[in-house]
Amino acid sequence: MAAGLAIQSEGGQYAGKITVFVVLSCMIAATGGIIFGYDVGISGGVTSMEPFLKKFFPKVYHKMKEDTEISNYCKFDSQLLTCFTSSLYIAGLIASFFASPVTRAFGRRLSILIGGITFLAGAALGGASYNVYMLILGRILLGVGLGFTNQSVPLYLSEMALSKYRGAFNVGFQICVNIGFILATFINYGTVKIKGGWGWRISLAMAAAPAAILTIGAFFLPETPNSLIQHGNDHENAKRMLQRIRGVDDVQAELEDLIKAIHNSKSVKHPFRNLLQRKYRPQLVMSIAIPFFQQITGINVIAFYAPILFRTIGSGESASLMSATVLGLVGLGSTVVSSLIVDKLGRRALFHLGGIQMFVSQMLIGGIMATKLGDHGGLSKGYGILVLILICIYVAGFGLSWGPLGWVVTSEIFPLEIRSAAQSITVAINLLFTFLIAQAFLAMLCHMKSGIFFFFGAWVALMTGFVYFFLPETKNIPIEKMEKIWREHTFWKRIVGHDQEFEKSKIEGA
Repeated sequence: MAAGLAIQSEGGQYAGKITVFVVLSCMIAATGGIIFGYDVGISGGVTSMEPFLKKFFPKVYHKMKEDTEISNYCKFDSQLLTCFTSSLYIAGLIASFFASPVTRAFGRRLSILIGGITFLAGAALGGASYNVYMLILGRILLGVGLGFTNQSVPLYLSEMALSKYRGAFNVGFQICVNIGFILATFINYGTVKIKGGWGWRISLAMAAAPAAILTIGAFFLPETPNSLIQHGNDHENAKRMLQRIRGVDDVQAELEDLIKAIHNSKSVKHPFRNLLQRKYRPQLVMSIAIPFFQQITGINVIAFYAPILFRTIGSGESASLMSATVLGLVGLGSTVVSSLIVDKLGRRALFHLGGIQMFVSQMLIGGIMATKLGDHGGLSKGYGILVLILICIYVAGFGLSWGPLGWVVTSEIFPLEIRSAAQSITVAINLLFTFLIAQAFLAMLCHMKSGIFFFFGAWVALMTGFVYFFLPETKNIPIEKMEKIWREHTFWKRIVGHDQEFEKSKIEGA
């Protein structure tokens, strides 16, 4: 029997429908996901381009072109090269802690605007780089933008969406990540063919296009009703905004729950310290475990280094970039499917389905590479195509489950009083392990060889079990009533049940 059960919220669903106003607002905000995906896809592509390697990483270029003795698995093992990729994420990690107080004190829109501006600066610097220091500084600025947008955009989407459509709206962020990745791989495929070897400049500078959309759009984005009440205490303005985004006049029930939640949140002066309280233990665990598991699936090493990985198994420069494009399209398709069924099947079912799919495909990839790919030479064409198909199955599993749901669940389970702090921890953990895995992957590939797929596969099995036993279902439950899922969960009720009942009796007796 499953450890977590789906429940219905008390009092049913809030009134409302999907409005054009909400869709447009969320589309602009979710542009932050396009930039995220673009940066991931571009870094993997340009680091497989020979003119880029020759200019900034000549030692790697020499190993790839001239060193016939080095193992297939070790050709790209360079800490400076991985520093280019991973500097984005360590900068985002640090920025996310500054983003939390900004989001809490000034609202979601300002954080989105700051993210857009720093994205623009980073894209400009990257495209104009003439040495590796400028290149990495540009990545750091992109990382600052990443820290702000990844902290604020999922919260914005969760607070704007009606509870019964919240999963689909939040999956929109991951869809945009996939769109950004696909755009990057298409651009890389085109720019690598530019004569003169300067195509990588276009690849890096084009991040400015979605950044400009996000920055300009942020000036016109409405604040969420939650933020309006939290910062201005203007209930009438918040009510009008609720009526506008819900498309109905009867929003009193939702407004009253918002006012109550925000009143409780204002009594919390130190949200990070409050997260350590026993009653928030499930949220604290999930804010750490879910982003950690999302990265330890190994997905970002596929995303960062897909072109390099395909060159490792013997593909040419253009073929490896096109293979990465195929992976992006598969990821996008599976994420769209996830958005259509997440609010029907629920989060847990998709976590389980995607986990099984990723585990099986990783075991098979590891087995093929262990038996068919040595230190020299490459895979035959047939086995190369089979590995590409299996990686596509793996990416589809991630796009169905941990890709979108890693953001969906963490953006909806936190009470308002700790929401910004908990989300910043989620983003920080996500970026920390993205950084560590990106920094270590090429060395791991060199030393573990095909065993790296068994390594990530074992983690996928573990995280699928974690969801089965510890994560309750959250579909169709209003954010302001989400604490109920922990009190009714087989495991968590032992930890939070007593504390919350005690507090409730204290409030009623006051």
